[in-house]
This record gives sequence, C-alpha cells and structure tokens, in this order.
Amino acid sequence: MRTILTAGSFAVVALLAAPALADPDEDNLVINDELQMVTETAAPAHMEHVDTIYSGWRFRTDETQALQIDDFENPAMIFVDQGMDLFNSVDGTEGKSCASCHEDVAAFAGFHAEMPKVMNGKLVVMEDFINGHRARAMGAEPWKWSGPEMQAMVALIGLQSRGMPMNVKIDGDAAPYWEQGKEMYYTRYGQLELSCANCHEDSYGLMIRADHLSQGQINGFPTYRLKQAKLISRHNRFRGCIRDTRAETFAEGSDEFRALELYVASRSNGLSVETPAVRQ
Repeated sequence: MRTILTAGSFAVVALLAAPALADPDEDNLVINDELQMVTETAAPAHMEHVDTIYSGWRFRTDETQALQIDDFENPAMIFVDQGMDLFNSVDGTEGKSCASCHEDVAAFAGFHAEMPKVMNGKLVVMEDFINGHRARAMGAEPWKWSGPEMQAMVALIGLQSRGMPMNVKIDGDAAPYWEQGKEMYYTRYGQLELSCANCHEDSYGLMIRADHLSQGQINGFPTYRLKQAKLISRHNRFRGCIRDTRAETFAEGSDEFRALELYVASRSNGLSVETPAVRQ
C-alpha cells in the first residue's frame, strides 16, 4: 500500500493544498490516430514496492494530454525539426555532418529505448553518445548538456524509437551502475530529507499544490515542459528535484546522474518511448 510523504517530509506536506489522492486517469494515448502507446503495464520484476507502472502522461490535465496526441499540436516538434537540420549540417574540422555517417536518422530506431547502456566499459547516456561522435567523427566541439542543439538532437534520435517498449539492460556490466542509481533513488537529500522514492513511489497520485505527482517515469524525455517553454533533459529534471529538497545538487553529466538515469530509466521498462513528450 502506498503512503503519504513520510515523517521527514512534514515541510512539504505543509505545502499541500487539500491533500487528496488523484490516481492516474483512464485515458488512452494514441498519437496521430495510429500509434498506440503503452501507458500502463506491470512493473518490472526489479521494482519491489510498485505493482503497476504508469506514464506521466496519465497524470496530466486533459489540455496538456491533448498536446501530445497530435504531432501538429506538440510544441516539441519544432525542436525535432531543428534537430533534423543539425543532423544534416556540416560542423567541425572533418567537414562532416551526422548524415555523412548515418544517412537516415531512422537507422536509430530502437536505440533510445535501450539507453543508457554500457559501451566500451563505460556507462553512456545519449548526450555522451552524441558528443562522442561529434568529437571523433566530426572534429566538432561538444554541445552543452541541456543546450538547445543537444536536446533537439536527443529528441530527434529518441523519436525514432517512439512507440517501442523501454528495454534498459541492468545486469552484467550495467549492474554496478544500476545499484549506484538505486541507492541514490532511495537516499534522502537536503533540508527536507526527501528521496526520489518519497514523491514518486510512496506518494504518486497526490496533488501537491497545483501539481499532480506522477511516478517520475522518464520514457518521454527530453520532454517539452510548458512551465519552461523548451525541451528539458533528464539531468536537468534530476537537478531541479534535488534542488527542491534544499540540497546541493549534482552537475548535469555527472557520474552520479548517469547512474541515476540508468536506474530510473529501468523503472520504465515496458512502457512505450514517448519522446518527445509534453508535460506541465
């Protein structure tokens, strides 16, 4: 049984306006009247305290949900178009573009659904993969982690896997990183002594002020947040959550956030990739 935020969280509970459960709605996400998305499924076997996982889309208002149903209404698609321009643009000392090596971005279908993953002995997230190829193949300068160019490219590559189930590997070489991420997920941070699990596992469904707490699934990232009117990276969201506990946070691109991304992404296994999603 889920519980309300725990004793160490009284400062947050005090902010709740008429606290009440508001479970995920029953709506179905079908994009462009043809692409059926899995927004509810049995939790992965490695999740010990949750039986069913839900997409964050199921916790949003009808108005926000509607923006993701039709690509012509989805504000994130502007950035996907920018990503396509970048994919075809020559940059760096080698006189190459992404398209010079990867003729069709559709070749990345399925890649995003398996990220992060261990490559050449190191845990790699999508931003690492992109900057690594820019350096090695193009002789180009790295893009800023949450910069518009980077997140446009992450969204473009992620879109190629939209509708496919998340399938992040957590065993083998990935296991120690996954264990590190799991420990972070359950660690209380900051003056408010809150962990990721306090909000997104113990208390999803609660209304906290005007926001509806979801399970914190990241299968739709980078996501267009209406609040910020731009694409938001996974690490940007992690940083914001830890900052909200009144703690010193980790940097985007840190090893800590890479491990946390692996763990949190694995909690989405079985849900459809929604990239790029729309959230409040």
